[in-house]
Amino acid sequence: MNNISIEATNNTPWADFDHNGLLKLDGRSFPENASEFYDPLIEFVKVLDVQNVYFDINLEYINTASSKKLLFLLKTLEQNENIELIQVNWFYEEGDDDSVETAEIYDDSLRRIRFTYNEVAEINY
Repeated sequence: MNNISIEATNNTPWADFDHNGLLKLDGRSFPENASEFYDPLIEFVKVLDVQNVYFDINLEYINTASSKKLLFLLKTLEQNENIELIQVNWFYEEGDDDSVETAEIYDDSLRRIRFTYNEVAEINY
C-alpha cells in the first residue's frame, strides 16, 4: 500500500495519508468534483491495515459536497475492522461555530471514532 500525498490547491486541502495510520487534511475543501478528490482517500482507509489511526483535520472551509464525502470517509474508516483505535483531532479557528457544529454532527453519527476539539488562532492561507 502506497502513501497518499496531495498538495493543496486554492480549493482542495493538503492530504497526507500514511500507511502507518497517520492521516492529515489541512486547508480548504471546495473542489469542483468532491468525489475525484475524496474517493482515493476513501479507498485508502478501506484497506488500511493498522491498529491505531490518528487523523488530524484542519479545514478552514468545507462545502456541502466535501462535508458529505468527509463523513463517508470517516464512516469507511470506522467500518475497517483492522483498526482498533481511531482518534480524530479536529482543529477549528477561534469563534468558528460552524466548524465545531460540523464536527459534532460527525461525532454523533460515529460510534467508534473519538473526537478531540482543538481551538487554534486564525488560520491564514
